[in-house]
Amino acid sequence: MELPAVTAPDVDARRAAVARFTELAVADGALGRLAELGVWLAAGQGVCPPRPPARARVIVVAADHGIAAAGVSAHSGDVTLRQVAAVRASTAPVAVLAPVAGASVRVVDVGLDHDVDEVDHDSTDRYRVRRGSGRIDTADALTADETDRAVQIGRMLADEEVDAGADLLLPASVGVGATTPASVLVAAVTGTEPVAVIGRGSGIDDNAWMRKAAAVRDALRRARPHTRDPLALLRVTGGADLAVLTGFCLQAALRRTPVLLDGLVVGAAALLADELAPGAREWWLVAQRSPEPAMTLVVDHLGLAPVLDLGIRLGDGTGAATVVPLLQMAARLLAETATAADLGLA
Repeated sequence: MELPAVTAPDVDARRAAVARFTELAVADGALGRLAELGVWLAAGQGVCPPRPPARARVIVVAADHGIAAAGVSAHSGDVTLRQVAAVRASTAPVAVLAPVAGASVRVVDVGLDHDVDEVDHDSTDRYRVRRGSGRIDTADALTADETDRAVQIGRMLADEEVDAGADLLLPASVGVGATTPASVLVAAVTGTEPVAVIGRGSGIDDNAWMRKAAAVRDALRRARPHTRDPLALLRVTGGADLAVLTGFCLQAALRRTPVLLDGLVVGAAALLADELAPGAREWWLVAQRSPEPAMTLVVDHLGLAPVLDLGIRLGDGTGAATVVPLLQMAARLLAETATAADLGLA
């Protein structure tokens, strides 16, 4: 896959924001992480002071995974469809919080194990990669063509949102069993042993944890010959949602649009997106520190510091939604706080 080079966030706007914070009528460093957020936003927007994000958009990518049949989740496979219904009914956590942050939510079926008309009578096959992904401990998740199509769908989704005016993107996911392939991908990219990447995901008990460990071990054995090929990793041990999210994250960076990362599935996709489009990470902010051990590896590998430590294990964007108001506050602080000169202190 040939991609254009990622353009770095605006250095001049970053410098102007840093200088502006030093001029405010507050002690040096007194605004802590809020100042850092303002600087990040200014660089991403290419202007100082930055504008408070006004058109934040949560994109929830939904898909099922064949590995769920191995008992790696606390839920059965049909629960994904109910999770999608809850997002659309505005009763899922992310859909409850997003309006508080002034963000809108869109859910996209890229690989649910159901017929399209069972999910949404108005839906089409435009975003569908396949009906469920393969069981990765014994078979490939996708074909090569499906992998390419999924990445392109993700890029198309990012383009649609940016073209519609989105100024902050929050990729998210729902899908029973999705943290298992995500953990495999993280282990493959970072060279980590299976036991070090396995978390509790959907709230699994010890027996399910052991089944998940076995599934990750077997899938990682299949993934290891492809550690230097992100697309092959997505094909062999990823899934429709992970491939779509990879395309989404890299295209957002190519379109110079800031992104809030949250959840292990999104984190694993971002890891691969930065492999495909080096420098994409400069457009991303990790919303909150996930208790999933594999997400800690993602954060360390990308060199990004989580904004919050909420212990949220959901992948639906709930944690990211909580950070949007902080970015809005950071932008307003930079634009509206009095300077020392304003108060005659300079």
